[in-house]
Amino acid sequence: MRIVVAEDSVLLRGGVVRLLEDAGLEVVGQAGDAEELVRKVSGHKPDLVIVDIRMPPRCTDDGLRAALEIRRRWPGTAVLVLSEYVDEGYAVRLVADGAEGTGYLLKSRVTDLAGFIEAVRRVGMGGSVLDPEVVATMVGRRRGDDPLAQLSERELEVLALMAEGRSNQAIAEELVLAGRTVEKHVKSIFSKLELSPAPQDHRRVLAVLAFLRR
Repeated sequence: MRIVVAEDSVLLRGGVVRLLEDAGLEVVGQAGDAEELVRKVSGHKPDLVIVDIRMPPRCTDDGLRAALEIRRRWPGTAVLVLSEYVDEGYAVRLVADGAEGTGYLLKSRVTDLAGFIEAVRRVGMGGSVLDPEVVATMVGRRRGDDPLAQLSERELEVLALMAEGRSNQAIAEELVLAGRTVEKHVKSIFSKLELSPAPQDHRRVLAVLAFLRR
């Protein structure tokens, strides 16, 4: 997997690069600002971009803007965004056109080495990952007129873990449930959200999008 890392903090960028290379992943480029990131992607055509949301030149959401431009210009490039704070709006903007090959993690997750590398590989292979804290915030603001209000509490738990990019087996282990039980919950979620028959992965993405757009 070929990766470009964009982070204006030289120390943090170097740390992320070393973690990736120690895990056997290839870092083909590094960038210290959003404009340089776009140039590096244009030149290297990586499989995945890891980018901080707040980068120069404006140090607001320049990294996210660059990530959205990359997804538009090079749709085959996966994007994993790192943020210092929980911001649901950023997560929704990132997956507005589809959750495939996208991830949103808090920078604090980088210290969980195994979890971070797993997230990198998952996003790079076309999956999606949302930080558990972002998911928890979204679950916490459930409203009475929410289109997902018809889901049971257990189904919401399953959907939240789906939003984190978990497989059925991983969900079963997390919730201490049988695999078949999780499968039944997932089918029920698809049915209640009126997601018509389609490849399993595609329907999971649609369910996650419904979760984000509440």
